[in-house]
Formats: sequence, C-alpha cells, structure tokens
Amino acid sequence: MKLWIGCIFMLSAILGGAANVSKTLSQEEKPLVIILMGPPGAGKGTQAKPLSDELEIPHISTGDLFRKQIREQTPLGKTAKIYIDAGKYVPDELVFDMLFTRLSEPDCKKGYILDGFPRNITQARILDKKLDARIKVIYLHVPDSALIERITGRLSCKSCGKTYHTKNNPPKKSLTCDSCSSSLYQREDDKETVLKKRLEEYHTQTSPLLSYYKEKGVLSEVDATNSQETVLHLVLETLQVPARSV
Repeated sequence: MKLWIGCIFMLSAILGGAANVSKTLSQEEKPLVIILMGPPGAGKGTQAKPLSDELEIPHISTGDLFRKQIREQTPLGKTAKIYIDAGKYVPDELVFDMLFTRLSEPDCKKGYILDGFPRNITQARILDKKLDARIKVIYLHVPDSALIERITGRLSCKSCGKTYHTKNNPPKKSLTCDSCSSSLYQREDDKETVLKKRLEEYHTQTSPLLSYYKEKGVLSEVDATNSQETVLHLVLETLQVPARSV
C-alpha cells in the first residue's frame, strides 16, 4: 500500500511539473503585439509596412479598416465617415467591433502591429483585458510644426491607398498614382483646419497613454524626424530585432 501511495505522489509530481513547463512555454509563445503611437503624420503607417515585412506579422490600421468600410458603404462605414470627416475620433464601440473581427483572422495568430490604436486610457484598458499577448509600445515623436507641413502636403490614391507628398514624395505625374494610375486626392482629415482639431484632440486624449504604458514598462520613444530608413532601424533596435533589409 505504501508503495502504491508513493507511486501516486511521484506521478502527481511529474504531471504537475509537466503542466508547469507547458504553462511556461505558453507564456513564451504568446503573440507579439506592437503598438505604434504618435500624433497624426508621425509616420505610423509609413513605418508599419516595412516593420510588418521584417517581423512577418500583419499591420492593422483602424483608419484603413474604417476607410475600407466607408469605400464599401457599409452601415459601419457610413457612421464612421461622419466622425472622420469632422476630424473626430470614432466612438470606442464601433472601433472594437471592427478591430476584434480583424484580429480573429488566422494571420494574426503570431502577432500583429496596431497602428495608432489605442487612442485613450479607456481603450488601452479594454485592450489589456481582452489580449493575452506580449505588448511593446513604440512612440514616434515629431513636433507639431513639422506635422502640419507633413500632413497638409499629403496625397492619397483613391484605388490602392498609396500615399504621396507634394514636396517630399511627389508622384511622377501630377495627381496620378505611380502604381495604378488612379487619381490622387487630399483626404478630408489631412486639411489644415481638420488637422489642428485632430492634434488638439490627440494631445488631450492620447498623450496620457505615454504615462500609462511607461508605468507598465513597455514604452520606448523614437525620434521620428529622421529619415524613414533611420526610423525603421531605430524601431528594430528598440525591439531588439536585427534588421534584414535596413
């Protein structure tokens, strides 16, 4: 009898140890979620594409997702358009409905890059509760004066979404996309009057997130006034990922 009891305790210890190892491995294998923060025009979308290629995880922009809904004239898109055209942020319930539908897709299993989301403490706390992931936050810092010049000169393609700049990255042919030959236009939220409202709202709602993520020990700041290549290199360096193409 004692022998059997001893065997049972030994087996329990072995199984318990295996369960702990499995739990540890599960923690290590959590998806990597990178949150790119910064004011409008800081280069979040610009950096997200090459960063996505380097890390082999998808880039998810709530702005792009909403523009897709607007282009397809879905009920969600029609509602979102009212807020976006006015230079206001879309209400949280609409954002989360759309976002978590996208995050449930198979390509997000290893991780993903969130571009400009969350925008406030409330969204960040909801995100923390819903996500079981390794979170790293990169803040792309650019002064407001530089942002106004960047954004008001920006042009977007109506078909493929590619962006240009009248001064820094003009198309080969005026108001025509180099990639698909569709017309270029200035987005309503890129106009100076709307931009100033967006910056004011950003500083009021989003800036406190820096303190929130700093306290959690997951925030790193990068000077985004550098060239695109330099900023990418700095971001990868901050994430401690060796650059393959920079």
